[in-house]
Amino acid sequence: MSRIAYVNGAYVPLRSASISIQDRGFQFADSIYEVWAIRDGRMFDTDGHMTRLQRSLAELRITPPMNEATLMVVMRETMRRNRVTDGIVYVQVSRGAANRDHVFPAANTKPTLIVTAKNLDRAAISKRAASGIKVISASETRWQRRDIKSVNLLPNVLARQAAKERGAFEAWFVDENNLVTEGTSSSAWIVDADGVLRTRELSFDILHGITRGAVLKLAQERQMKVEERPFTMEEAKRAREAFITAASNAATAVVEIDGVAVGDGKPGPVTEALRAAYLGA
Repeated sequence: MSRIAYVNGAYVPLRSASISIQDRGFQFADSIYEVWAIRDGRMFDTDGHMTRLQRSLAELRITPPMNEATLMVVMRETMRRNRVTDGIVYVQVSRGAANRDHVFPAANTKPTLIVTAKNLDRAAISKRAASGIKVISASETRWQRRDIKSVNLLPNVLARQAAKERGAFEAWFVDENNLVTEGTSSSAWIVDADGVLRTRELSFDILHGITRGAVLKLAQERQMKVEERPFTMEEAKRAREAFITAASNAATAVVEIDGVAVGDGKPGPVTEALRAAYLGA
C-alpha cells in the first residue's frame, strides 16, 4: 500500500507530495515539528505533545495552521489511511512559502502543514530494549534554544551519524562544563552510584521531552529517589543504570558509554520497571 501524506489541505501519495522550493522550512529551517507515538492504535501523551507543538509555534511566532481539534482529526485520518497501529505520526509546520528574505514574510503568509504516519518495527524496538543500547559522547554544538522543537537538526544528524559509525545507537551531547544535556533524539537519564534517578532540569538547554515528563511522574508516584540535576559523563559511566526516553524509545537501557560498560552491562531493574509502567505492561 502506498503511504499517504497530508500536505496543505490534501491527502496525497507520499511519493508525489511536494512543497514550494521557497518554503521557509526548506530554506531557513524556519519550521517546527512534533512526533506522537502510536501503540495499539492509541496516541500516547496526546495533550503533552499538542501543548509543546503550540509552545514551539508561539516561540517562533508562527501562526497555527488550524485549531487543535481539527489537527487531531487530520492526524487520525492520516493514521487511518496509512493503517498505522504501532508507530508514529509526524507533524511539521513552517512559516510558509515566500520570496527568500531573512525577515518574516507578510503576516498573511499561509503556514505549511505536513502530516505523515508510519508503522515501526515493534519487534525490533522490543529487542533493542531487551539488550540495551550503546551511546557515545558528542560536543554540544547546537543553538541556545533547544527547548523549541525546531527542524534545525544538523548537529543532531552529524552526532547520530558519528554514533552509527562507532557501532552505537545514540550520542549524548556534553556541554562546556562536561555535563550531559541530552541525546540527539532522546532525553538522558542515569541511576547514579547512590541509587538516585537523575535527569537534567528543564531549561533552554534541552528539549522538554514529553516522554521524559511522563516517566518522571511515574518514578515520583513510585516513591523513587528522583533529582532533576545534570550529571557528567564520568558519573554516567559509574552509574548503576542509564537509559534514554523518547516517543519511539520509551525507557530504553544504555549499557555502554564510550566503550565503558554501565553497571553490569545489561538493562537494570529501574529502567525495566519504568518502561513496563509507561507501556502499561
